[in-house]
Amino acid sequence: MDTSKELLFFFSALGSFNGIILGIYFFFFTKKKYLTNYFLGALLFALSIRIGKSVFVYFHPELPRMYLQLGLTACFFIGPCLYYFLKSGVEEVHIMPKLWKMILLFWGTLIVGVGIIYPYENHSDLWRNYLIIIIYFQWFVYIVFSGFTIRGVLKNFFSLKQKTSPSEMWFGTLFLGNFLLFLFYFLAIMGASAATYISGAVVFSFILYLIISILLYRKKTDDLFLLNAQKNSGKKIDSTEANIISEKLENIMNEKSLYKNPNLSLQDLSQEINISSHQLSQFLNNNLGKNFTSFVNEFRINEACKIITSNDKLTLESVGYDVGFNSKSTFFAAFKKHTGTTPLNYQIQALQA
Repeated sequence: MDTSKELLFFFSALGSFNGIILGIYFFFFTKKKYLTNYFLGALLFALSIRIGKSVFVYFHPELPRMYLQLGLTACFFIGPCLYYFLKSGVEEVHIMPKLWKMILLFWGTLIVGVGIIYPYENHSDLWRNYLIIIIYFQWFVYIVFSGFTIRGVLKNFFSLKQKTSPSEMWFGTLFLGNFLLFLFYFLAIMGASAATYISGAVVFSFILYLIISILLYRKKTDDLFLLNAQKNSGKKIDSTEANIISEKLENIMNEKSLYKNPNLSLQDLSQEINISSHQLSQFLNNNLGKNFTSFVNEFRINEACKIITSNDKLTLESVGYDVGFNSKSTFFAAFKKHTGTTPLNYQIQALQA
């Protein structure tokens, strides 16, 4: 390779390596463990594998074809991770819903299963002519879903009049970066003269260094991972409107037992009482001083206490599932946080009373 190609290889390969390191950071070393952190880490990890494959195959085409399969397999997770990263940030989802887990498990089982039954080494025509179309179509569909999820953010992002918050700028940049990455890869596969296969790796490296510069520049980064947190910071809804919202919430939660839905989201609840998710988040955080998860868990724990007191034949684990928790550990932790004691101790005290 000449000097220019060596520099291009170094820049692209370093971007892929740094992406893996940054993905590990978001998984294990951030101070606050938001669900968005985990999805962003998974997204960077999948992108890094995809980019790494592109770089090494572009400069060393004699490498085994298993690298091509590895890159395309990672590509299958980019769209879902991007979508759930944005959705968890917009809707302030702190615990992964069971449906999300099932969908991710389905995609993982599908692509890994196909890879085992039809390895690229022996079925290259199948991968090049059919599977790659499915993979990129899936990626494109998730990009469309992602854009719809943050349509309000993108509107502010491109508006000259509306001032964007740091979190909106962060979410918008990450979405547009992924869109550009998809676009460059798609054009390269379609044989567009202006796009080369390595251009995707260059775009990714640029996006990655932009992310790193933002993280290094900002002393505080927690406000980047929850879209509504900074926007609603400190600003209370006036008392008259707050009373109306509080009454609506109390009625709808008790009448429909919405808290029993383990996948209940901020957006779902806001639609039930006919207000925006931003307004509901503002009310919960600033007027009540609690986040969405704590608010819903209070109803769940109150119901759990009633069940434990009136029925000693049910197991504590089943009580947790009945009131809307999706795991035993989550139920026990929330119960102790809200009551100051464990479900077992509460049950013993109830029986002795």
